[in-house]
Order: sequence, then structure tokens, then C-alpha cells
Amino acid sequence: MALLFKSALKAGVRPQASRTRSVAVRAADRPMWYPGATAPKHLNGTLPGDYGFDPLRLGTNPDNLKWFVEGELTNGRWAMAAVAGILFTDLVGLPKFWLAGAETYALDTKTLAIIEVVVFAFVEAKRYESFKKVGEGGALGIAPFDPMGMLTPEKRVKEVKNARLAMLAFLGFCSQAAVRGLGPIDCLKLHLDDPWHNNIFTSSVGPESTIAVAALAIWPMIIEATKTLNKGKEESVPTFPWL
Repeated sequence: MALLFKSALKAGVRPQASRTRSVAVRAADRPMWYPGATAPKHLNGTLPGDYGFDPLRLGTNPDNLKWFVEGELTNGRWAMAAVAGILFTDLVGLPKFWLAGAETYALDTKTLAIIEVVVFAFVEAKRYESFKKVGEGGALGIAPFDPMGMLTPEKRVKEVKNARLAMLAFLGFCSQAAVRGLGPIDCLKLHLDDPWHNNIFTSSVGPESTIAVAALAIWPMIIEATKTLNKGKEESVPTFPWL
């Protein structure tokens, strides 16, 4: 009887221990956002595109982490659509994206704004309902939205990678428009004509860009120094008013 009980106990514990080891191995083997980085405890490698990047520890609260993951993906999808649209309008010679509001349309700006508010309020309400039910946004109450059956772990990682790239690209497009008054295609042509004199460091925001690049370069070192100073201490949840 004792042997049977012991065997049953081992059988019940083994799957959990196996899953724990699996997560630990996956977390140890995965690439990090900079060489030698140590991922925080709440980023164990199970999320798509998880490279252990959370220097401000914004995701230590599990509920906040789910919302941030959804927010990153949603904004990334909008950015991917925006970047593709901006490049298309630049290539075919349509008006620049920052002048879209000044164009004349079939409906006046006020009417368009009202329609957009109503439509997006409905769509976003449905997306939020899906998030509350299954922890993931969808389309018109369908979550996850995958009509073509393409939602594989590999595709999820590729989507979030391209989403992050698109958000950075959109930020770059807006910066070029503000600094140069040109679209991305025109800026690329200008840079290729004279790379040494037509770049971000020789522009009107050159000093600021240099400081930003230097700060990003030493950021990992600051993080590692902070970890060393706080070694052995429990990670605390940041008390930001919006969390």
C-alpha cells in the first residue's frame, strides 16, 4: 500500500517538475536583448518575442503584463499598417502622410471624426471584451482571430518582431518629417547621395541624437551595475500611478 501511494505521489509530482525544468531550460537557452543579460523572473521565455527586456520592471504584476503584451501587439499592428501605407504613398507620389488632414474629402473633417469615434469605439469595445474573456484581443468578438489557420508559435514570434520594427520605423518616419520635412523615400535618396553629410548626426538634432545613442550604449552597463548592487533582494513592483 505504501509503495502504491509513493508511486502515485511521484507520478503526480513528476509532470510539474518536468514542466518547471522545461521552462528553466528554455529561459536559459533563449537569446537575450544584449549578450549576458539576465531575464527578470516574470519573463521566463514563454511569451512570443521574449528577450528578457523589462529594465523598468513594468511587467512584474501579472495582470499588467498581459495588458502590456496585448498593447504592444495592437500598437505594433497599427504601426505595420501605417509604415506600409506611408511607403506606398511616397513611392507613387501621393501627398505626404503628415498632410492627410489638410486634404479635401467627400465628407468634411468633423463628420469623418465623428464616424471614426463611433466605429472605433465599437471595435475597441469588442476587442476589450475578447481580451477579458480569453486574454487576447480579436476582431468583432472573435479571439484569437485566425481565419487562415496561421497562428503558430513561430508566426507569433515573427509578428511581434515585425511589430516592434514597424513601431521604430514609424517613429523614424515622424522624426524625418519633423526635422527634414521629407518622407522616408526622399530621405533615403538624400542619404544615399551623400551618406557622410546627410544623416541624423549632421541634422539639426545631431547633438541630441549623439547623446541618445551614447545613453543607449551604456544602458546595459547601468542595468548590470544595478543588479549587482541589488543582488539577493526581491524584485518589487513599481508604484507608477497608471499601473
